[in-house]
Parts: sequence; structure tokens; C-alpha cells
Amino acid sequence: INSLMTWRMKQRFHQIELFIRHPLDIQKECLHSILYDAKDTEWGKKYSFNSIETIQDFQNRIPLQDYESMKTDIHRSMQGEQNIFWHSTIKWFAKSSGTTNDKSKFIPVSVESLKDCHFKAGKDMLSIYCNQVEDTHIFTGKSFTTGGSNQIINDKNGFYQGDLSAILIDNLPMWVSLFRAPEKEIALMGNWEEKIKKMAESTVNENITSLSGVPSWSLVLFEYMIEKYKAKNMKEIWPNME
Repeated sequence: INSLMTWRMKQRFHQIELFIRHPLDIQKECLHSILYDAKDTEWGKKYSFNSIETIQDFQNRIPLQDYESMKTDIHRSMQGEQNIFWHSTIKWFAKSSGTTNDKSKFIPVSVESLKDCHFKAGKDMLSIYCNQVEDTHIFTGKSFTTGGSNQIINDKNGFYQGDLSAILIDNLPMWVSLFRAPEKEIALMGNWEEKIKKMAESTVNENITSLSGVPSWSLVLFEYMIEKYKAKNMKEIWPNME
């Protein structure tokens, strides 16, 4: 499995090199793809996405936005209205603190955003690593993942809010889930004190080869595990960690 996965990840590296050699062309292609997909939405019709041909057109046509200017449309989306600023169904909202008048702000997260941005970035990260570390055995074990918690914000419509890290964990592709720990039920627990205890107990005997997630939360957990299991460092607990 390790050999197969390593080979598969290396295959994407030529695409990454293409991005590096032609960044402006790739960005223009990405912009036009997004505008095309959103051309029949409310925003797409309002700003005539289908007639935007250049970056200059885009800059001139669409006013600079902040959260306050988009808040009304985001709240409409959270109440179940669709096709406002994106063509596919939005049911996930990443909860984030910010410097707006609200205590929290909610960032709409589409399926396409998860797949084409976050998950692709994860694959790119693994591709770069596998190309740099030829003898890696990262796929012989699991990746330890720390994340936030999510909760339903509207039972009727089935919409969810939570930390972006929790949204990512809850939507990971099946093949990724096979290589991660702890199990999703523990990773998405809301009570941090109970969660940190469960994460430690459920992974102390796992073969952990890599780490991912929120660094600050990971450090708190590692300090807890080092003290609990009387280790000098995390390599004593997970010796195969790369």
C-alpha cells in the first residue's frame, strides 16, 4: 500500500511544476472557470459574469467586498436559499472569529471548495513530500488529526456550522479516512477536556506516521500525552512518526 500510494502521489508532481512555471496562466484559467460556474447565480447575473473576459473586467465590474457587505446574503443562504453566490448546494458554514461587528462570522463552504481547494492542497502537500523523501513509509501508518467540533445549526434544512478543520474532517474522502486517527466521533467532540483524554487513549498504541490539523491544539495534546505516559518526547510514543 505504501509503495502504491507513494507512486500515486508522485504522479501529481508534474502538475505542481506546471503551476510554478505558469502561475499567471493557471490563475486566469481558475478565475474563468469559477466565473463560468457561477454565471447563473444571483451574483453572476448581477455582475454579468458571462461577459467578463479579462482580469481588468473582473476588477472593474465587481466591487471590493467585506463580510458586512456580504452578511445579508450569507444569512439568506443559512436559512436555506440557494444559488445566491454559487451554483451548487451550500450546507456547510465555517465559523470564524473576526474584526467585524459580530462575535462570529460564517463562511459558506461548497463541495467544490472542499474538493478543489482543501483536499487538492492536501494531495499536493503529500506529492511534494513523497518526491522529496524517496524512502518514505508515511503510508504504512496513520495520520494523527486534530480538529474542532461541528454542530447542526438548522435541523430542518440540515445545515451545519463548525470550525473549518471539523468540516474538513467530516467530509474527508473514504481513502483518506482509512489513514487517519482518531475516529471521527472523537475528533469532532465538543468538550475539549474530554476530547483530549479520548484522543490520547485511542491513539497511544496506533502506528502514527504523520501529523495534521491545528498546530496549537496539537501541542496541547502532545504535552498532555508526554506527561500522562511519562515520555521524553512524542517520538517515544509514536516511534515511526515522520
